Amino acid sequence: MKKQIVVALALLVSTMSFSQKSELKAAEKAIKTGNFADAKSAIQSAESLIGGADDKLKAKFYFLKGQALYANGTASNSDIDAAIESFNKVSDVEGSSKGKYTAQVSTLKTEILNNFLTKANSALQSKDYVKSSIGFEKAYRMSPQDTLYLYYAASTAVTGQDYETSLKYYEELRDLGYQGVETQYLAVNKESGEEELFDNQLMRDASVRAGSHIAPKQKNTESKSAEIVKNIALIHLSNGDNEKAISAMKDAREQNPDDLGLLISEANVHLKMGNKDRFKELMQEATTKDPDNAELQYNLGVIAGEAGEVDAAKSYYEKAIALDPSYADAYNNMAVLILGQEKEIFDQMNALGTSAADDRKYEELQGQKQKLYESAIPFLETTLKLKPKSIQAAKTLMNIYSALSMTDKFQDMKAKVAELEAGN
Repeated sequence: MKKQIVVALALLVSTMSFSQKSELKAAEKAIKTGNFADAKSAIQSAESLIGGADDKLKAKFYFLKGQALYANGTASNSDIDAAIESFNKVSDVEGSSKGKYTAQVSTLKTEILNNFLTKANSALQSKDYVKSSIGFEKAYRMSPQDTLYLYYAASTAVTGQDYETSLKYYEELRDLGYQGVETQYLAVNKESGEEELFDNQLMRDASVRAGSHIAPKQKNTESKSAEIVKNIALIHLSNGDNEKAISAMKDAREQNPDDLGLLISEANVHLKMGNKDRFKELMQEATTKDPDNAELQYNLGVIAGEAGEVDAAKSYYEKAIALDPSYADAYNNMAVLILGQEKEIFDQMNALGTSAADDRKYEELQGQKQKLYESAIPFLETTLKLKPKSIQAAKTLMNIYSALSMTDKFQDMKAKVAELEAGN
């Protein structure tokens, strides 16, 4: 009787093994012909039997299951996630022995990663930011050492106004200590006189050797940690969680007390909350920490301008220009601040009546407006000199020359604007 039982068990194991191999062969054949529905069906039939299989058969099963689910990149996101999980089990089964399927799995994972990145970039080009974020996040999960993908996922999510998702990714980046510092390769274009950014050092150096560019240099970008914490705080702020916003900034500042970017970000958060006194205190602290930083002075000018602190903004821009006379944006923003005052003059002029006193006041205001335009001209002219292709500066100058009856300069600038528009 015992022999009969042993024989029966042996026959059962043999039958199960035969069934497994048969289903896997069917799946393999279906995959080769691109019939992934049949392949998934065959895999499903074999799944309940695979637990008792040997490692060799298990590795093959998980490899084929991954291929069937991936379907050459046409599968849904959930099926691709399941495919990746199955491919990972191949590595678990084969271990460090570098078995038959490990190398093939590595190749397929690279293909899947590239597929995620292609879809993410394509969605980004189409301005489908939420879809782009999903692709970048999946690329990061495939390649966790490439934290830049998670940064892209967070950035595209916030652009797509998916704040809940972006907050989760930003907090993950913060907890990872992500900095995102990159080396940029630049050179000045001989023809335009403008500094241009290259994708890599080889392309930059090739352009310099070819003679189209001069003055090559490289610089590191600013750390993105301040931006990340600022966005975490601003998302909390938009959700009405003011305390969480301030807490996020406070924690970051305590860990990085000398980080100017974080200091400015905290000031910006207080500005958003309407805490103008605290905003001014932090701005003063920033200038004390690094008084000779032209970019810092410029950024402070931008923030002060947004807060309606016109005199403070002018002071910051003047300091930026004094520290860096080639700072084109500082000149441009000075002109914008100056011209922003014309609205008040226009409002006063429109409110006047027709009396003799009103006529005299009108003439006085007309003179103030003319002086306002005249004071903006040097800043706009310098902006255009430093940035010859700035069509906005050219148009503004053209309109001012016209308003001041500077006919020759108006005609020259009109031609300049036409030239720039034709070039665009």
